[in-house]
Amino acid sequence: MNGSTILQQIFENKIVAIVRGVRPDAVPDVAAALYAGGIRLLEITLNSPDALAVIRNLSARMSDRLLVGAGTVLDATEAQTAIDAGARFIISPSLDIPTIQATRQLQAVSIPGAFTATEILSAYRNGADIIKVFPASVGASYFRDLRGPLPHIPLMPTGGVNLENILDYHKAGAVAFGIGSALVDGKQTVTDQYLRQLTETAEKFSKAIP
Repeated sequence: MNGSTILQQIFENKIVAIVRGVRPDAVPDVAAALYAGGIRLLEITLNSPDALAVIRNLSARMSDRLLVGAGTVLDATEAQTAIDAGARFIISPSLDIPTIQATRQLQAVSIPGAFTATEILSAYRNGADIIKVFPASVGASYFRDLRGPLPHIPLMPTGGVNLENILDYHKAGAVAFGIGSALVDGKQTVTDQYLRQLTETAEKFSKAIP
């Protein structure tokens, strides 16, 4: 699967579920519950326990159903290691140009984090496929203001997006959405009841965008 195919899947499915801090042995159940609720994009953060092993396992078991990526990627070496493990997209909290370049060279999708118009434009000019606007908790109005001078740059709000405001971000022009604790709470014990609730919440997010 090449970068353009991966990017098209992200544009089509839009909701990136961020899995952070979940016990490695529980991640497959969490992934299955998210899939049952309509989620097709999963980000495993590298600061989670045994993150690379989790990415490798999920990519092998669910690559026909889920697009698995790595998050909290801080440098080019981490990007390469994550891609070698099976990550199809690389998400960072900040702008690191060597990470963008390494990701693109390895035919994965690059989604660096940025906040200001200057950072966003720099990321895009250096090859980023989508820019993660982080933190997005400042509100959809800020996001809409960014889209004014930068309508050609694909933006993905992350950090603060929930069921109450996701439609506002969609109307403001977001191409995708990074959803963390509003969807997957890594502090919760993974029980059958939690997994059922997770599927229900995933369905709500999946249906929130027209």
